[in-house]
Amino acid sequence: MMSSELISRQYDKMTKTPIAGLLVSLSIPTVITMLISNLYNLVDTAFVGMLGTSASGAVGIVFGYMSILQAVGFFFGQGSGSIMSRELGAKRVRDASETASKGIVLSFVTATVVAIVCAFNIDWLVRVLGSTDTIAPYSKTYVKYILASAPFIVSSFTMNNILRYEGRAKLGAIAMLTGAVLNTALDPLFMFALDMGVAGAGLSTAISQVVSFSILLSMFLRKKTQTTLSLKNVKGDIKKIWNIAGTGFPSMLRQCLNSLSVVVLNYVSKPYGDAAIAGMSIVSRIVFFVFSIAIGFGQGFQPISSFNYGAQKYGRVRKAYRITFIISEILVCIISVIAFILAPQLVKLFRNDADVILIGVRALRLQLAALLFLPYCMVSEMLLQTTGQKLASSFLSASRSGILFIPALYILSNIRGLAGIQEAQPIAFILSCIPSAIVTCLFFKKIPKTDVG
Repeated sequence: MMSSELISRQYDKMTKTPIAGLLVSLSIPTVITMLISNLYNLVDTAFVGMLGTSASGAVGIVFGYMSILQAVGFFFGQGSGSIMSRELGAKRVRDASETASKGIVLSFVTATVVAIVCAFNIDWLVRVLGSTDTIAPYSKTYVKYILASAPFIVSSFTMNNILRYEGRAKLGAIAMLTGAVLNTALDPLFMFALDMGVAGAGLSTAISQVVSFSILLSMFLRKKTQTTLSLKNVKGDIKKIWNIAGTGFPSMLRQCLNSLSVVVLNYVSKPYGDAAIAGMSIVSRIVFFVFSIAIGFGQGFQPISSFNYGAQKYGRVRKAYRITFIISEILVCIISVIAFILAPQLVKLFRNDADVILIGVRALRLQLAALLFLPYCMVSEMLLQTTGQKLASSFLSASRSGILFIPALYILSNIRGLAGIQEAQPIAFILSCIPSAIVTCLFFKKIPKTDVG
């Protein structure tokens, strides 16, 4: 375990460093990680797109399953990380180590069970995720490798979240960046040089995820962290496990609804052919890449919020919330304007197909325009989760991720056809601001306006 001097230094850093400087220092590694990871996703989509429209559609199908794995990883990572950070803020380092150990081990075991179940039902899996007859063979080939590496993917998300909540995002960034760069390098090697096609994309993803996992685990084993991993910490204390589950539930709910949204989007796009599935998949990747910068700053805000809330530094929590929102909004606005102008070129970059471009450009521009409403929703949701407001944060997660989007998708697709499919996500983005404003105002009325601890 870290020495008491290092623990004290980390405590002073999280509770005394000026908010703006602290936020930037914690956000830069997460922003870089998000950008590189999403850049890999975009490069992967572009490489697979060279194999044809059906192969490109398979990326969107498997993306739905990857979202499920991410949901499990964030469930344990956000749940244990948020509690652990508040325990560190209250100077309960032993409790924090127990929480971190439980989160990591539970994520690995859960992912193993999920992967085994899915492996025995792979045909059913790709159909449920929205594959057409022409996309299914590519989806099955790709997802086999994802299933094999699922425990490493999920526990990597968990460990990365725990490192962020410790205020040591740089350590997690090293591992995630290494995996993303390796993945990008291996894609063309396996897919084209070794003529593996879609299987090459799956294999490169699996290898890079195992490498990222190994680097992340080594950070804990080499005692680069405040918390110490031990299997003894996993035993017993069902109450703490339930607390982790309750705290992580908003993340699980958000990610699961995101996955369900991808599946529903694929289903309603089916009548319009593989071009519609591929086009909407490409748009989702581009929009998430743009928004990943705001998410990176939000993830930098999370440890500041949870740590200072645990230390009763409520004034710092309020200030961090305001600064995070302002920075995220400015950055999203700038990048969205650039992407809006370059929309045709961006879609064409991933699939040079006239139908895909026609469908994708309109959907992309609509989503980019509505994306300006999303930073406020994101920061509000993260505030509530990191301060232990389980019910409120779960409500916001559900509103932003599925409760508004899925009904809008069904209603508009029936009324306006393909145009309605393109318009559903932007409308959901805008409407999600309403519950965020209500719930966040109620929370701030409840807590003191200044520091107590």
